[in-house]
Amino acid sequence: MSQAPSNPPGLTDRQALIRNRQRALKAPELFLHETALDEAQDRLSLVNRTFTDVAIITPFPQVWAASFPNAKIIPDDEVLALEEQSHDLVLHALALHWADDPVGQLIQCRRALRPDGLFLGLTFGGQTLHELRASLGQAEVEVTGGMSPRVAPMGEIRDLGGLLQRAGFNLPVADAIPLNTSYQSPLHLMHELRAMGENNALATRLRHPTQRNVLLRAMQIYHESFGTDDGRIPATFEIITLTAWSPDDSQPKPLRPGSATQRLADALGTVEKPLKD
Repeated sequence: MSQAPSNPPGLTDRQALIRNRQRALKAPELFLHETALDEAQDRLSLVNRTFTDVAIITPFPQVWAASFPNAKIIPDDEVLALEEQSHDLVLHALALHWADDPVGQLIQCRRALRPDGLFLGLTFGGQTLHELRASLGQAEVEVTGGMSPRVAPMGEIRDLGGLLQRAGFNLPVADAIPLNTSYQSPLHLMHELRAMGENNALATRLRHPTQRNVLLRAMQIYHESFGTDDGRIPATFEIITLTAWSPDDSQPKPLRPGSATQRLADALGTVEKPLKD
């Protein structure tokens, strides 16, 4: 008898992710989460509405608790602890890149919203740490002849906006906030990532420490390819902000194709010219 195929591993080793985050709490460096909080507050200040039933999904509740004292703050588990139609605002804060099923996370958020409730998500975009990823990848290829999984995949802005539509949201908007930082060395950058709980928790990662010669070569490549005149190295972080609304009949709807009552040329005050065959 042939054996049934085993299920492929998910993206994230959740136990490793939890360990990484717990280790980070000993000396946390959470400036990116604090930046996400500032961005969320700025966005919400532009919305002409008062939210009374707020849910926040975050691995670091201490960043958000003081600013949202009455919010329900929950971890970014695969099954979110949210009740259906129980909130008018749901925030998903810098954790979506670790989800095995990001669309499933967004669907759960939509179901937790009442009609015309607001979803505000902040997640890392595809430009995040591109310098470090390129340097480590090149070094590993040179030294070992191959590449191992090291960084959780992060979506591009167009793809992430599409996920909102797939999850059933209305009026989706996605935009990017680039953050340009610098460090004394790549090791200082990697130390700070560890203090954010963002070190490698991929299920398919290598289960032994990175070879010393790979790290040394990666540091050399980083300085040669990206280093600045003052001897420091840059590091790019990109935060994608996702906003969308749960469906409601009161929301504006696009017109049916062919239902326009005025020609575009008349509205623009121009002469309409037919195209040649």
